[in-house]
Amino acid sequence: MTTPRTLPMTVPAQDLPARVRIHEVGARDGLQNEKAVVPTEVKAEFIHRLAASGLTTIEATSFVHPKWVPQLADAEDLFPRLAGIDGVALPVLVPNERGLDRALALGARRIAVFGSATETFAARNLNRTVDESLAMFEPVVARAKADKVHVRGYLSMCFGDPWEGPVPVHQVVRVAKALMDLGCDELSLGDTIGVATPGHVLTLLSELNEEGVRTDTIGVHFHDTYGQALSNTLAALQHGVATVDASAGGLGGCPYAKSATGNLATEDLVWMLQGLGIETGVDLDALTATSVWLAEQLGRPSPSRTVRALSVR
Repeated sequence: MTTPRTLPMTVPAQDLPARVRIHEVGARDGLQNEKAVVPTEVKAEFIHRLAASGLTTIEATSFVHPKWVPQLADAEDLFPRLAGIDGVALPVLVPNERGLDRALALGARRIAVFGSATETFAARNLNRTVDESLAMFEPVVARAKADKVHVRGYLSMCFGDPWEGPVPVHQVVRVAKALMDLGCDELSLGDTIGVATPGHVLTLLSELNEEGVRTDTIGVHFHDTYGQALSNTLAALQHGVATVDASAGGLGGCPYAKSATGNLATEDLVWMLQGLGIETGVDLDALTATSVWLAEQLGRPSPSRTVRALSVR
C-alpha cells in the first residue's frame, strides 16, 4: 500500500513557530561517523542535492585535524566545490585557531565551536577540561566576530553522558551560558546519546531562559537512540525554539561516544512539521530522493522511516 503525497494532512497546533529553520548536519555529523571514507565528489554532490531540496543551512565539513576525524580530511578540497551554491549558509566546525585559519582562508563565513557539558567527554573529545576548552574557544570566537563571521556554539552531553550518567541541569546551563558569553550567535543543545525526554527538554530550556539565554538563540540537536527525537523536538517547539538540527536520512552518531546512534532524520522532521502546518521551505520528495541516492552510494538503506515509506511509492 502506498502513501499518497496529499499526506500528511495539515492540522496546525497552537503556540508553535510559524517557520522552522532546519540546520542540516548530514554532510558533516552524518558522514564523519562512516567507517569508510566517502569520496569528496560524492560529498559535494550530496550537499548540492540538499541545497536543491530547499535546505538553507547545510553544515559542510569540519576543520579538525585529519588524525582525529579522517572521514573529513578533505575539507580543503571539498569546500571550494560548494562555491556555486547561492543563498545557502555553509557552516563549518573549527576546534581551535588553526582550524579557524584554515576555514577563513577558504572563505567560510559561518563557523561552529563544539564544547561539552561534562568533563569526561571534554577529555575524550577535546583532550581538555571543560574550562580549558572554553579558554581555547575564546580567541576563536573573538577573531571570528571581529571578522563578522557567524559563530555557533555546540554543547554536547546536555541530557546524559555514557560515562557520567545523568547531567545536572545547572551544570549544562553554566557551560551553555559561558559559550554564549564568549560571543556565540547561537547555541545548539546536543542530546549526544539520545536519552532526553520532553520534560527534561522543557526544564533545561526554561533554566537557560532564566539565566539570560534567549530562546531565539537556541537550536536543538537530538539523537534518536531511544526513539525520542521527534517528541523532544515537539517539546522544544512548544517552548518557542525555531531552529532544529537534523541529518538527511538519519545518518550519524558520534565517534567518541559509541552509544550515540543516528541523528533525527531530516525527512521525519519535515513530515511532522508539514503536518503541523509549519513552514520549512523543504521539498520532501526531493530530499527523500537525495537520501535514497546517498544510501545507494553508502551501500545500505536509509534508517529514516519517512525515507523508507516514501521511497516505495
